[in-house]
Amino acid sequence: MKPRTLPALVLALVLPAVALPLLAATPVPGAPHSVLDAMGPQAAHIVTLWRVFVVTCALVFGAILVVLLLVLWRTPRADERTAPDLLRAQSPERRPRRTVAAAVAASTVLLVLLVVVSVFTDRALAALSLRDAVNLEVTAHQFWWTVRYVSGPVSDTFETANEIHVPVGRPVVVKLNSDDVIHSLWLPNLAGKRDLIPGRTALLQFRADKPGVYRGQCAEFCGFEHALMGLLVVADPPDRYQAWLQAQRRPAAEPAGAQALRGKELFQSKSCAMCHAVQGTLAQGGHAPDLTHLGSRQTLAAGTLANTPQQLAAWIADPQKFKPGTNMPATPLSPQDLQALVAYLGTLQ
Repeated sequence: MKPRTLPALVLALVLPAVALPLLAATPVPGAPHSVLDAMGPQAAHIVTLWRVFVVTCALVFGAILVVLLLVLWRTPRADERTAPDLLRAQSPERRPRRTVAAAVAASTVLLVLLVVVSVFTDRALAALSLRDAVNLEVTAHQFWWTVRYVSGPVSDTFETANEIHVPVGRPVVVKLNSDDVIHSLWLPNLAGKRDLIPGRTALLQFRADKPGVYRGQCAEFCGFEHALMGLLVVADPPDRYQAWLQAQRRPAAEPAGAQALRGKELFQSKSCAMCHAVQGTLAQGGHAPDLTHLGSRQTLAAGTLANTPQQLAAWIADPQKFKPGTNMPATPLSPQDLQALVAYLGTLQ
């Protein structure tokens, strides 16, 4: 090895070992979708385990690189005129053998310690108190989410889509199902991943300790639009959460104004009502998101678009433009009818 190449090799090989522990120790402030920005006890246990793994593996990697560089630096140089040194091949090398044995023993101890840390983390995740828990049922579809609130009496049960509201400081128990293929729900700021397998039921438990909006994502490839299958988790203070619950349990309000009334007629007479439901109206479809309170949601199409009148109109006119492969067909309407339909959907608060 030429001496001038050694600094470049050191930089290329050692830099990852130095950078990874720093990354593990420096969470991204205010990140809405980061495993390093824990906003609940479940996520905190997971990020601690992640940091232990990253730091341990980075230190081992760095130690290996140091030994490699020392070996490369101290190895005798030879050319085509150098006589072979057969004496070294015939004599036993006790010191290298002891070094290798010590390295194997240290690696074994570290692996056992990582297993122990993983077991204790799993026990900590299962130890979350579920007293006064909020119970939800989340069903995954290609490519959106149904959310049912089933706490309390049956009369208080309601359904929404692609947005979960939870109260700050209370545990949440989510019953997970899949309607078609294998999906995986990942809420990195709040909890780990859970697979949703057709015909099976899984449970996810978490608690949000700080108010905020946190993004979730399908983390298992489930089809063409897997990457655009997101959802939001909104952690509300208790009083705001109760107000949101009361609003969601009410049926859709009767629209005021000629344009919105025209939009309601269009919604019930077109193909919209065959797939979507709006509680309190004739629209009772069950194959697409419930739109009873669509206007109160922050996004459209499972987190793909912001919920604005302009984006809503564009989505209705041509869903495939924004989410190729979605099951929602385009709805051909005149500009006047499209605006009337958007005006009606905007009243569904």
